[in-house]
Amino acid sequence: HDVTLFASGDTKTSAKLVPCRERALRLDPRPLKSETAAHLSMLSEVRKRAHDFDIIHFHLSHFLHFSFFEHMPERTVTTPHGRLDYVDLAPAYERFPRFPMISVSRSQSTGLANANWLTTIHHGLPTALYKPVFETSPGEPYLAFLGRMSRDKRPDRAIEIALRSGLKLKLAAKIGDDDRAYFREMVEPLVDGDRVEYVGEIEEDKKAEFLGKAAGLVFPIDWPEPFGLAVIEAMACGTPVIAWSSGAMPEIVDQGVTGFIVDSMEGAVASMPGMLRLDRRKVRAVFERRFSAERMTRDYVSAYARLIGASAEARAS
Repeated sequence: HDVTLFASGDTKTSAKLVPCRERALRLDPRPLKSETAAHLSMLSEVRKRAHDFDIIHFHLSHFLHFSFFEHMPERTVTTPHGRLDYVDLAPAYERFPRFPMISVSRSQSTGLANANWLTTIHHGLPTALYKPVFETSPGEPYLAFLGRMSRDKRPDRAIEIALRSGLKLKLAAKIGDDDRAYFREMVEPLVDGDRVEYVGEIEEDKKAEFLGKAAGLVFPIDWPEPFGLAVIEAMACGTPVIAWSSGAMPEIVDQGVTGFIVDSMEGAVASMPGMLRLDRRKVRAVFERRFSAERMTRDYVSAYARLIGASAEARAS
């Protein structure tokens, strides 16, 4: 396949890269950057070359691109990566009903139930990205929390689970500007550096060690998580998960095999002994079967083939 990627200039890819800005938005330290302006510039570049491609795949949750490509919706597909239950989103999509969509979970698609959903394709990771750890690490076991330091992700719940279970907790999380008040009020007073340790935001190359040495990942979310990449990152390391029954979690976690789905603090604490006994080799095996990049790629190629076939039929009719 001949792939062209429209992204920031610092992107590492084997595709043909068309740089649309110098640096990725999330890595740009300038305080007054405009995401809207960046996306408009990118969409302008894509539109200039639109007829060079059989399929244009958008990874945008705000649907800003719909008005740019209203003349050719059948040659596009959109994978949104955020929540879709915002009150203004459904009326906006109704103006562009011909645009096909692929959800990252069945749960995500319910937020926009009347959309032109082609299929659901769960995320995947390269199987060599994380080396699994099957044996218990020496020293005191710990639970891991990986994610944003936010009310949505509920690290305060993770702390309570760990303390009530008698286990140490290590928090690896980025603190965004909007979440600093929450951190100061709900999390920081509980971080003692001993039973509860905040290790900061960890780099990608440190995730494998952090997750692989953990006895388990706690994922006590309080929002309709569209997918939850940290969960399959843990599974890739052989690390089981305790997750709240919200959003995509019941789709991602195989109950009693890769972890436990719970809906209360009591349920989380009660599930802890069972989670610690789970076979880490089976956790990794499920990851390889369900959440590999190879599986995800096959699913997308199949979806592209369906779209190209449908587009050809539409032009012929």
